Amino acid sequence: MISNSKTASRDFSEILLKFICYFCVTIFTLVCLFPFVLMVMSSFMTEKEIITEGFKLIPKQLTTAAYKFLFQNPKAIINAYSVTILITVVGTTVGLFLMSMTGYVLNRKDFKYRNFFAFFMYFTTLFSGGLIPTYILMVKVLHLKDNILAMILPGLMSPWSVFLMRNFMKSIPDSLYESATIDGAGGFRIYWQIYLPLSIPSLATVGLFQALGYWNEWYNAMLYIESANKFPLQYLLQKMVNQANIQQLILRGITIDVTQLPTQSIKMATAVVAIGPIILLYPFVQRYFITGLTLGAVKG
Repeated sequence: MISNSKTASRDFSEILLKFICYFCVTIFTLVCLFPFVLMVMSSFMTEKEIITEGFKLIPKQLTTAAYKFLFQNPKAIINAYSVTILITVVGTTVGLFLMSMTGYVLNRKDFKYRNFFAFFMYFTTLFSGGLIPTYILMVKVLHLKDNILAMILPGLMSPWSVFLMRNFMKSIPDSLYESATIDGAGGFRIYWQIYLPLSIPSLATVGLFQALGYWNEWYNAMLYIESANKFPLQYLLQKMVNQANIQQLILRGITIDVTQLPTQSIKMATAVVAIGPIILLYPFVQRYFITGLTLGAVKG
């Protein structure tokens, strides 16, 4: 009887603990989901309702005025999407290749100058050349003014990501490298066929951050890109929001009902348009994300 009561008490404690955990996770999920739902619903609100009552989860009246304003030139949106997808795919792919290869080399104990190069990579995380030297390098030396490469090259490699890749590769046994060397495999073949497949969790982690950085690219476009057909999505949407400014319209002599101009809802609509595709990427890398982040962070 005593044993059964202890078992029942333990089962009840486990059920109660699971209930509390699930409840806390559910509440936290709803808290995280609330801003996103508010953003989507606010993008369908009328300007008059936003001005008088503020942003709400349940609007009194739904309108697509903000999206009509954004897609008044659909070719520009589609072209901006294609540019953003191009720099995201190319930048992430090439960046992962370069950073994983760098991490592989810095992990090799038989590489004589690995500490020397690691120091200079770490040094760049503390100090940078600044905007003016960078601009001179991109425009005067590399001649990348109004070139799509100006949005790809600056974000190709990150010291933090390189060290994350190196630390993750430390968890791969050296015996694999030694066995492959005995079998006659060269350094690049060992990296490509052994280390790279085993580093998928860290590649997924770094790749997600890399893709997010390229997808949200607008700063380098503002500095270096002049042709409208080379604008990435974020920069194009920013310019469209600026064009919706009431004062600019008044200065142009345009008569318009202020309450009908979607100056507030368009900001939410631009966020929805920009975040839609990239948010679908996370479910595919979720199972690798925590593994790659934790293993790469705790290894010395």
